[in-house]
Amino acid sequence: MSSDSHGHAMEHAFRQHHFVDAEQQFETSKLGMWLFLATEILMFGGLFVGFGLMQSVYPEAWVAGHHHLDRIMGSVNTVFLLCSSFTMVMAVYAASTNQKSKTIINLIATLAFAGGFMVIKYFEYTHKFHDGLLPGRYFSYAGGGPPEQAMFFGFYFAMTGIHGFHVLIGMGLITWILLRAMKGEFSSAYYTPVDLVGLYWHLVDLIWIYLFPLLYLVS
Repeated sequence: MSSDSHGHAMEHAFRQHHFVDAEQQFETSKLGMWLFLATEILMFGGLFVGFGLMQSVYPEAWVAGHHHLDRIMGSVNTVFLLCSSFTMVMAVYAASTNQKSKTIINLIATLAFAGGFMVIKYFEYTHKFHDGLLPGRYFSYAGGGPPEQAMFFGFYFAMTGIHGFHVLIGMGLITWILLRAMKGEFSSAYYTPVDLVGLYWHLVDLIWIYLFPLLYLVS
């Protein structure tokens, strides 16, 4: 079977009956993903607004809270996610140009960067637990400072925790498309799952680009 025939057969296999053609299915799927991502932006946007409002009310507590965060770890995690965005882009490109091995390699690299991000976040959280830098009534830091720091760490754990949960979901989705890529299910005729997971992953990275300066740099 020629590559064109194989591509058409794959397109037919994955096209749902209620779509006219594969292009319509692809565009509809992409629109659906953009709508979903918009709801994610609204959710994090509410947290960003709340963080900014409380910072204006308790500036001293926010400055004190900032100083407890490790900028080096935050910077390394930023680099990890930026690199993962690049490898995800390359995975989508490879899938769309019939480069199976490069698709697999770039997806594995994306998973590795994501895993590195979560490992560093684990060490950050462990340090906060040890020092008692926890939200609300669980705040037990013995080093002094404004008591409203508990509110700062409430926002810190809420925003980074929800983001970390999204990273884990992304890793699961990337693993799913990696397994499918290994089976040779993607080609220039059909790579919609890779493209949609890529869009999700870029949003996860973009949210961190906002979280990093907001939490680690602004004081």
